Amino acid sequence: NEILSKLENADNTTKNILENELVNIGASALPQLVDQLQVVRGIKRGVVAMTLIRIGDASVKYLEKAAKSNKDFEWVAEYLIREIKAA
Repeated sequence: NEILSKLENADNTTKNILENELVNIGASALPQLVDQLQVVRGIKRGVVAMTLIRIGDASVKYLEKAAKSNKDFEWVAEYLIREIKAA
């Protein structure tokens, strides 16, 4: 949450640094990232989505679980899973 709150007014360089920090946290951040992806908008949502793609296969099970419990989120999860598998 601290990193995501810093994204509010971040320029592109800062946004990239924060995204890299999230990727470096890795799999332990996945539950919170997937939860946040369902509620954040704008730049935050883009950074969270890109982070999940960059973390890769470990993200898939969390995205699938979220899609099952939130039908409005299903298309987002499916899109990200396709992106992860294509990489």
